Amino acid sequence: MSTAHRSRKFSRPWCELYEEEQPTCAGREPVVLVGTDDEERHVCPGHAAALWLTEPTLRFSAKTRPEAIAAVMRQAFGGAG
Repeated sequence: MSTAHRSRKFSRPWCELYEEEQPTCAGREPVVLVGTDDEERHVCPGHAAALWLTEPTLRFSAKTRPEAIAAVMRQAFGGAG
């Protein structure tokens, strides 16, 4: 019998807008959006899509991987994935 301890990884994405009571995060890729004040927002692709569509001054940070930007576009425009 093994006594090895299994690590338990958190399955939810790290997102500033994550709500424990009513999780609405979508996607696991970390997205960094930057406003005109240079403040960074670290969010999941689902929240990034909502923010990006409603706030035209937000832009993707260079810290955001192309795969994450693609995930945001799928969320924003309903692409299959």
